[in-house]
Amino acid sequence: MKVSVLVITYNHISFIAKALDSVLMQDVNFDYELLISEDCSTDGTREVVLAYYNRFPDKIRLLLSKKNIRSNQVVARGINAAKGQYIALLDGDDYWISPHKLQKQVDFLDRHSECAICFHNAKVVHEDSSQAVWNWTPENQKEFSTLEDIWMGNFIATCSTMFRQGLFGRVPTWYDDFFPITDWPLHLLNAEHGLIGYIDEVMGVYRYHSGGLYSPFTQVQKLYKTLDFYQAINSALDFRYDEIIKTAISKYFLEWADEFFASGNMEQARVCFKVCATAKPINKYISIRRFLRTWFKLYLLPRVRSTNLAQENY
Repeated sequence: MKVSVLVITYNHISFIAKALDSVLMQDVNFDYELLISEDCSTDGTREVVLAYYNRFPDKIRLLLSKKNIRSNQVVARGINAAKGQYIALLDGDDYWISPHKLQKQVDFLDRHSECAICFHNAKVVHEDSSQAVWNWTPENQKEFSTLEDIWMGNFIATCSTMFRQGLFGRVPTWYDDFFPITDWPLHLLNAEHGLIGYIDEVMGVYRYHSGGLYSPFTQVQKLYKTLDFYQAINSALDFRYDEIIKTAISKYFLEWADEFFASGNMEQARVCFKVCATAKPINKYISIRRFLRTWFKLYLLPRVRSTNLAQENY
């Protein structure tokens, strides 16, 4: 078995058929299995999954929860059960748009034994049409990334992920603590064993909708979930990457301090700056000049403007 395609699904009645069809349309020269890990949906998703299994019993394997567990165990059991040399991930509300997606990623990993992970670009589609379609991966994405790069932030769309099975053994028990963040911990574990390769082609679609696990959170809530993630995984990995994690925290929150400042949200900009300052604010990504420049515009510049305004009014 060359590839195990792991589809994770819960209450995806409006999306699951398109996801499964996008897997079954793959044009490949190797054997692959479709492993569906379904978490006791209440909207009819399980019935759709069972119908597909009855149509393709030689291609599909099912992992069905007896009750809804709403945890990363749904992902972990699929990875632990996979038979393929490579594992491709697909959430049940996303789908692939290229019939050659699996073949291209397998060919890439076969050619590049130094890579643990392969990913590609993906469209982001807002189901409510509140935003125009955009690409997940920026144009300047390099072909090969490192463990340090993925520590700085998760730049891999889940639906674009393929990785080598067995690099880190069975999924560690602490993985369940990071729900609903499912993919980033896996990328970190895999990237300890090789590079991250990129195919510059849009071959999947990430759906952004109100029923998603992560999309309902506000940007501020996502910021704090990211901070919680960094702190929790630092502990889970016995602080082996303490310095790089602190660097990542500072880089991430300084960038958001600048974003909030640009949008006029001075209060949240200062909160982000304070988080940056408590980690490792001066590092290879943040010069003293840049750090002080942000401090100046968040704290000193408003005072100068206030003083000047008071003098003008006087």
